[in-house]
Amino acid sequence: MIATVHRQANFNSAHRMHNKNWSDEKNRTYYGACNNPNYHGHNYKLIVKITGEIDPESGYVIDMKKVGDLINEEVIERFDHKNLNIDCSEFDNMTTSSENIAMVIHQKLRNKIDPKFKLSIVLYETEKNFVEFADQ
Repeated sequence: MIATVHRQANFNSAHRMHNKNWSDEKNRTYYGACNNPNYHGHNYKLIVKITGEIDPESGYVIDMKKVGDLINEEVIERFDHKNLNIDCSEFDNMTTSSENIAMVIHQKLRNKIDPKFKLSIVLYETEKNFVEFADQ
């Protein structure tokens, strides 16, 4: 039997939407208020979805305590109360869009989660704006 389990976490980060390869004018025009040179912040909601077979012995797809610990180590400790543009080298060469943040989180967790599981990341920037990044 296959099931998908979900683990939710929250973190708060500041960022600035800014493409280093564009002029300041193009960045302001394209990103608007999100290009504020003094940054802005979000209360991100992260949902980590893991799909796999239910282990007949434990009854689990995966130990959710271990998943929670992994999220804390790889995401919360790294990004919570940080400026993603300044404090996090993962974003040195990319804009800090929700799409890129979700991709980075996926890569960090994918490297630590057994490949037998399918992994999907849902990242809410606001209640209305969210992105999903999943295994291909």
